[in-house]
Amino acid sequence: MIRSIITGTGHYLPEKVIKSNHFLKHTFYNKNGLKIDKSNEDIIKKFQKITEIKERRYINNTLFNSDIATIAAKRALVNSKIYKEKIDYIISAHNYGDIHPISFQSDLMPSIAARVKNKLQIRNKKCRPYDMIFGCPGWIEGMILADQLLRSKYAKNILITSSETLSKVIDPHDRNAMIFSDGAGAAVLSAIEMKEGNHGILYYDSQCNNNEELHYLTNGHSLNPDYKKSLVNIRMNGRRIYEYALTEVPNMLKRILDRANLHLKDIKKILIHQANAKMDYAILKRLLKLYDYSSYNKDFCKNLMPMTIQKLGNSSVATVPTLLDLILQGKMPPHEIKPGDTIMMASLGAGMNINGMIYRFPTQQKNYFYEKKNTS
Repeated sequence: MIRSIITGTGHYLPEKVIKSNHFLKHTFYNKNGLKIDKSNEDIIKKFQKITEIKERRYINNTLFNSDIATIAAKRALVNSKIYKEKIDYIISAHNYGDIHPISFQSDLMPSIAARVKNKLQIRNKKCRPYDMIFGCPGWIEGMILADQLLRSKYAKNILITSSETLSKVIDPHDRNAMIFSDGAGAAVLSAIEMKEGNHGILYYDSQCNNNEELHYLTNGHSLNPDYKKSLVNIRMNGRRIYEYALTEVPNMLKRILDRANLHLKDIKKILIHQANAKMDYAILKRLLKLYDYSSYNKDFCKNLMPMTIQKLGNSSVATVPTLLDLILQGKMPPHEIKPGDTIMMASLGAGMNINGMIYRFPTQQKNYFYEKKNTS
């Protein structure tokens, strides 16, 4: 039986750390284009209490989205021990492409995946580049597509990247600007013939509500009518997204577990899109209630659902693969993932789109890596 196995992961975190005091000199406006009649200290304090974000990462002006995707991709390839010319597809998840340094407009031609292939110097004509524009769930959706290609025997090795430079598309006069950050993650997914054992990608599902939900997260002019730097500014209806997430995400995750014949107790970690700490904890608590957990505390939740948002902010498609790679590298103690562990990954974002995936790590993952090194 062919199973889709993660053979390598990588990520990139910008070196520039942006703390909350960075926004003390900003002038914030409301949706009516009027200055907010509160001190920035109060605005930042309230924001931090809700989201728990204290720091976020921004790229420097010499880097593009495709650059950081390539860095994460190289690290995933090295980790996988798979020669780059053996990659059959590159699937690149993002939302804005490369942002032009002067016009601040999205540049999507050629595609980010094609640019990543070019920057990796892959010569293989049969390595096909696809872009995945699916909101924040783009990387997981890329993994879903890759699994289908691998099991259909159209490919043997697929590189899935995720990258975003949201610092280039935020409205400096919008309080929500403090949520967003930059980063990149990547994974190599390979088709592995397994005689026994149910490992790799076990089950997944996606849900897309594209009616009135379509406008919960979109682009627009600055809240400051005098701001003319960019016409592409990310705009978010936080209340609507919060309500939608709490209504839809827990039910979908339980449905995925049910169809995989698993219980929540079988899941070692839940790697959820790092969008807003308050919202993520609320989603988890609703999921726990669906399984009649009579008692749970914050420590239990933190152990089951690792968080990076406090230090890294919301880097859109990059949050889940970055979190996964950090844990696998042992950089998020006490969190760890061992061979044989089953995890769930989930995300929601622009569209509104939701998806989730269950993945079980092979029991002989380390031996597999050693054998791959000698046969590539």
